[in-house]
Amino acid sequence: VQLVESGGGLVQAGGSLRLSCATSGFTFDDDFAISWFRQAPGKEREGVSCIMTNDDSTYYADSVKGRFTISSDRAKNTVYLLMDNLKPEDTAVYYCVADVIECYYALRYPERLDYWGQGTQVLVSS
Repeated sequence: VQLVESGGGLVQAGGSLRLSCATSGFTFDDDFAISWFRQAPGKEREGVSCIMTNDDSTYYADSVKGRFTISSDRAKNTVYLLMDNLKPEDTAVYYCVADVIECYYALRYPERLDYWGQGTQVLVSS
């Protein structure tokens, strides 16, 4: 399994970014949870959002609910995280993470997850 993130960058508060996670090594017919985690300097890692590849069910942390949207493109084996109304506190390295697990557990127990991307930096200026 390989995960490659892209789409990070510098944006002003209130702006938008779309992160992409290109996946390989499995199919979206498998029961994979594809999650986005983020980690800012000096802060704990946070599970932001998750999507199940088999039925596209989605999950969001309260901190991003209503601002972030996770989606998948089965033809491209890619998962996206559209981030709107970005805030300075969204600044972090964002990681795409995958494993055969339910999203409920993926977001709460990241130590159980085997497949991590290299991360992409998101910087939100005030």
